[in-house]
Amino acid sequence: MQINRTGKTEVLKINHLEDMEYLTFPALDNTKIVTHLFSTRLGGVSEGIFRSMNLSYTRGDKREAVSENFARVARALGRNVEDFVCSDQTHTTNVRRVTASDRGKGVVFEKDYADVDGLITDEPGIVLATFYADCVPLFFVDTVHKAIGLSHSGWRGTVNKIGAHTLEEMGKAYGTKTEDVVAAIGPSICRMCYEVSEDVAGEFAKAFEEKTLSDILFKKDKEKYRLDLWKANYHVLRQAGIKQQNISITDICTCCNPEYLFSHRASRGKRGNLGAFLSLCPT
Repeated sequence: MQINRTGKTEVLKINHLEDMEYLTFPALDNTKIVTHLFSTRLGGVSEGIFRSMNLSYTRGDKREAVSENFARVARALGRNVEDFVCSDQTHTTNVRRVTASDRGKGVVFEKDYADVDGLITDEPGIVLATFYADCVPLFFVDTVHKAIGLSHSGWRGTVNKIGAHTLEEMGKAYGTKTEDVVAAIGPSICRMCYEVSEDVAGEFAKAFEEKTLSDILFKKDKEKYRLDLWKANYHVLRQAGIKQQNISITDICTCCNPEYLFSHRASRGKRGNLGAFLSLCPT
């Protein structure tokens, strides 16, 4: 399948396991302490609008199909579905500290928490899982304290700086210092595809300095703007203290590639979910 990429340098690596195709960031792999992936639509068993690697139980797909899709992701990661811990995304900046007692929640067991858009842990083998169809996945790896974070950042999460909140919670829980963090901004909707209203633009104008705003928000016409969520999250992470050379930014847009990645905007809501997964390697 031909993939439309936004940059000259291919930041993401394409991987295969049997029929499954998934994406990884070499910069995260190079830390040697994590395994991770971002799913595509390819290699699952779901049908129709969910074709084929849908990772949502709540959008109308068959439960057994979604469970098989999770099992395939687990094999790609070298983990079990019992290791997964899933978010409960409602566009908040709430971050949950995950422990062994949470294993399986969201896949094998019901979640006993709500309104969680970010997950952190320092326990090897646990797989953090968050879900997407245009919003931005944020991956964090603390290479010194061996802790990780994974957060879902739509426009509300971005304007409220969930990336900075995640780093703050990692600092409180594990002693994480931002200068030790390797981060990645994963596939989501790109600036050219993401048109927002004047109200949304106004929220960003209040949250970001003018010099930053000129790099992320572009007027299209009288009442419409184009918003660059990749650059916005990059500035959030830089301002939080992550080194420029330690931030990888995706080169693949969900909306530009609707047959390859689920896009809420491109499908007008008729779609499944992609998944971002991050786990500390067992020692």
